[in-house]
Amino acid sequence: QVYHSSFIDDDEITKACGCPLLPLKTHIKGPAPAADSDKADIVDEAITFFRANVFFKNFHVKSPADKLLIYLTSYINIALKRLETCRTLAVGTKAIINLGLEKVPVPGEPGFPFPGLFTLPQSGEEAELLRNYLKQIREETSGRLLNCAYRANGTPNKWWLAFAKRKFMNVVIL
Repeated sequence: QVYHSSFIDDDEITKACGCPLLPLKTHIKGPAPAADSDKADIVDEAITFFRANVFFKNFHVKSPADKLLIYLTSYINIALKRLETCRTLAVGTKAIINLGLEKVPVPGEPGFPFPGLFTLPQSGEEAELLRNYLKQIREETSGRLLNCAYRANGTPNKWWLAFAKRKFMNVVIL
């Protein structure tokens, strides 16, 4: 049984390309609304559920938030792949920063994982809104993931980095 997002479809939440722009607990500048610091956000869910969800080859989408959870699970998989060879927190941080500097593709562009997960943008503004949100959520996920992937002394946490070898939904990460 795959773990689904607890964020249900809410008409008050802004969407871009069918992706809900859910609130985040973040200091990173972007279009995401601020979330309560005492409640879990979608990034917390993605990191918490990652090690279970990565084993599944199918993911039945129950809400638009599940689509974002799929995207974040895939991104965490990519990030762990980059961190796999980094032996210290400093080197891992540099690798994650470089990953964050890469161009974030939106639906319809080459390099976007899971074509059909989100609808194609209807305008350039919608595409930029989604791109900026995905960039913001990727940066926030990266920062929190470093706390899981490395111990307090800066050494790799093998119980997390071992999941870099897993394929999520049979997608091969290069």
